[in-house]
Amino acid sequence: MEFAALAAWVLAALAGGYLLITWFANGGLATKVTRFPRLVVAGHPLAAGGGLALWIGHLATGDPVYAWWAFAALIVVVMQGFLLFTRWLVGRGRHARGAEQAFPAAAVAVHGAVAVATVVLVFLTAMEVTAAP
Repeated sequence: MEFAALAAWVLAALAGGYLLITWFANGGLATKVTRFPRLVVAGHPLAAGGGLALWIGHLATGDPVYAWWAFAALIVVVMQGFLLFTRWLVGRGRHARGAEQAFPAAAVAVHGAVAVATVVLVFLTAMEVTAAP
């Protein structure tokens, strides 16, 4: 299950990277009007990358503390991602504005679904390695 969580995390990162590149390619930072706070746009992938590094630390050492810290990082990532997702949903209507309107719905759905799987797998693994004697 540990490596399934790693695979899901990498897939979520790839889909998220695609969305970030799409945002930049459509003038993300240059856009004056956007629903996406720049601090969250920067913090979401940074927190996810830090959590992934902690998860790799868990895989390398087997220490459950790294697994729980990785899960804690994921909680921060989830909150930021939920903020971005809800703002993206609101911006898809006739009042759409900003670089985020260029996101393909399928890419957003894949990123979100794989991210949910990642959170579940990391949590279950952290529980399992903590309960192991």
